Amino acid sequence: MEAGASSQSAVGGAFDHPIGLIVTDDLRRSRLTVFLRLLLVIPHVIWLYIWSIGATVTVIVAWFAALFTGRVPEGLHNFNASFLRYSTRVTGYLFLLADPWPPFSSSELYPIDVRVDPPAQQSRLTVLFRIILAIPAFILVYVFRLVNQFVAFLGWFYCLALGRMHEGMRNISAWLLRYEVQTYAYGMLLTGRYPSFAGAPTA
Repeated sequence: MEAGASSQSAVGGAFDHPIGLIVTDDLRRSRLTVFLRLLLVIPHVIWLYIWSIGATVTVIVAWFAALFTGRVPEGLHNFNASFLRYSTRVTGYLFLLADPWPPFSSSELYPIDVRVDPPAQQSRLTVLFRIILAIPAFILVYVFRLVNQFVAFLGWFYCLALGRMHEGMRNISAWLLRYEVQTYAYGMLLTGRYPSFAGAPTA
């Protein structure tokens, strides 16, 4: 597991999935940064796009490696995990799951993080058909992302009015994001486990 994925939210539970979402946010929000959130996230979106080009290449290489050896090499696994963790932080910041401006890497501590277990043996058959197998989960992720955008929209007004995020809305958003993260991790061969609905919002 990479550094930076340290503690978990109080609503967490047993780590029963190789990929988990960790939220250590205190719900306080700066009204100014909430108001300007869409503008403030632009530099991260640009960097995320650039990073995604390299990540696309490493996922393809990881697919061939796992197809022949049944396992993703640790270096590729760690690079792709870093990309997933950074993209999750940017999404969490945009959706008001965290208040601080994210660092441009995944090595520093941040209130939103992803727990990624070390590389493990995977079935070559499921690796071969990974994209096809992931289609139902990606369809659901599309729906979840729409719902999460609506929750963030409501949360934007709530944060502007009270200077804090509603805990229930935060937990719903975190649960939706966790499934999304597990789906991307499955597609990126970071785990052979299918995304799960089970568990608390973060774990």
